[in-house]
Amino acid sequence: MMTRSGRRMTSLWLAGCLAFAGCAKKEEPAAAPTGAQPQPEVQAPPTSPPPGTLPREGEAAARPPVHTASMGDNETEPPSHAPAKNREWTTTPVSLKRRPAQSVTLRSVRAGTHADFDRVVFEFDGPQVPGYQLQYVDKPIIQCGSGDETPLAGKGFLQVTLSPARGHDDQGRATVAALELKPRLPTLLELVRTCDFEAEVTWVLGTKAPNDFRVMELSEPTRLVVDVKH
Repeated sequence: MMTRSGRRMTSLWLAGCLAFAGCAKKEEPAAAPTGAQPQPEVQAPPTSPPPGTLPREGEAAARPPVHTASMGDNETEPPSHAPAKNREWTTTPVSLKRRPAQSVTLRSVRAGTHADFDRVVFEFDGPQVPGYQLQYVDKPIIQCGSGDETPLAGKGFLQVTLSPARGHDDQGRATVAALELKPRLPTLLELVRTCDFEAEVTWVLGTKAPNDFRVMELSEPTRLVVDVKH
């Protein structure tokens, strides 16, 4: 017959076994479902250094540089044609001969003033200014067709001859708005057309005095610029 102390020891032993079995059951991992496939391991994308920092050793070879277009990449190349003919200030005759395939048509004559000179602009059709000759002449100022004298204000008379050029269309009508201008500028007082005949167009500028002048060629649109100092 088991004594009371023996029964107590047996009870303690059974309680310890039950507690150990419960702990072991909690620590067992859950079994994977039948037929489930293992998921592939996903790698995190490589991180790039902040802008303006240098890559660490080995990163430059792993990430080749990428060209980024800038505003300068869209700029067109400068035109390859020679610069316009520009003359220095002078009072002596200036001339340049040209022989284009056909006469250039004069489309506009206008005048304006600047800080220390007055300007006359002759605008043409076509890509190039015709030949020209500029020189101060004496009175009388003569119309080439009729031989009539043309009155002109001023004490200096700068004659501008354009060739080959014309100032009329195929019907003989003038291609400029006016054949005589009186701008009354500080130096330039008056200008008048004196010839439009046989591929030659001539205008004479009446100035206060035979001051220095210069000639420049400009493009887009095609222009011959004549400046006369104040």
